[in-house]
Amino acid sequence: MSTDENTLLAFGERYLYQNYRQAPMVLSHGKGVEVWDTSGKRYLDMTAGVAVNALGHAHPAWVGAVSDQAGRLAHVSNYFFNEPNLHLAKRVVEATGMTRVLFCNSGTEAIEACLKLVRRHFHDNGAPERTRIIAFDKAFHGRTMGALAATGQATYRDGFGPLGPVTHVPFGDLDAVRAAISGDVAAVLVEPVQGEGGVVPAPAGFLAGLRALCDQRGVLLIADEIQTGVGRTGRFLAMEHSGVKADAVALAKGLGGGFPIGAMLCQAHLANALPPGSHGTTFGGNPLASAAALAVLDTLDKEHLLQRAQASGEHLNGRLMGLMKKYPQKLVATRGLGLLQALETANTVDTRALVGLLREEGLLVTIAGGQALRFSPPLVVTREQLDEAVAIVDKVVGGLS
Repeated sequence: MSTDENTLLAFGERYLYQNYRQAPMVLSHGKGVEVWDTSGKRYLDMTAGVAVNALGHAHPAWVGAVSDQAGRLAHVSNYFFNEPNLHLAKRVVEATGMTRVLFCNSGTEAIEACLKLVRRHFHDNGAPERTRIIAFDKAFHGRTMGALAATGQATYRDGFGPLGPVTHVPFGDLDAVRAAISGDVAAVLVEPVQGEGGVVPAPAGFLAGLRALCDQRGVLLIADEIQTGVGRTGRFLAMEHSGVKADAVALAKGLGGGFPIGAMLCQAHLANALPPGSHGTTFGGNPLASAAALAVLDTLDKEHLLQRAQASGEHLNGRLMGLMKKYPQKLVATRGLGLLQALETANTVDTRALVGLLREEGLLVTIAGGQALRFSPPLVVTREQLDEAVAIVDKVVGGLS
């Protein structure tokens, strides 16, 4: 097979569906926080596949676990138990403090499972009218129809209506949530940090206020921890920073460390809401994905990656704050938790063009919320690598006219 970059890019132009805007490069391989394209150029990866590659690229523990499992048993369907998945179920339930877990293949599927869970719960408990979800402006929960309905950004929903029933209110506004709750509301769906919305942490007291309000009104609280979970913010779940426990949680991204896997977890009072036959997935919980996720969880513990994420995140935030002070006309805000950080650019800056300039200098970052550079590096990133990334941003921003 050809590895010539121009030939490969031509394949993408000719054969791939054109719903993405990929950068004009073809990545070939990686190690840790570094990746190389097919022309041999090296990049510092501050994206981690959008907060997916928790252990970076080609981590020996992850590679070994996946390789070993691939040589043993890859898929059997959910007509049968498999050993890695049973171990994973125990580990992830214990790590989150929840009661039950349902495995699937992605974050969107985890959200769909949560939405079905709460609707079936109220149906079976004599309140079938409770179908509406309250979600938040600028939220992102996925691309399938239910998850899309809950996504609070019109650009993602345009052309796919009618969607619902979902009511969107301003993020952080408890009074707006209170006013929106009526007898047909089943749940409130919230990201503890709005990732795609610009890496915006929930205001102090907001998540605790949501928990109290949901309890008062008999409404369930769903936490979308797809981007924030599995240690990304320095705790296994970002909700832990607020001392809040949701009724159901959606996980994905970092859980598999690069292998597709999602999970819906719930507390005991929802443990029987989806009886046999009410929900399922062919590939969910397969041995190969489960082995990958177990390797991630093992490495989180062995390499103390939660503690490292918190310390590294504080270091990165401090360095980004220094850049903001150095270039106040071009950089206007920094925010985030752990190793999910944002550097917001002024409206006069073409952020998409800036990402391209950074890529030319060997730094990969993504855009969140339209005007923010998002830093979501592997949890194994070193301070030296973070400093290198910040130095590249400094150089590029300093050269902007």
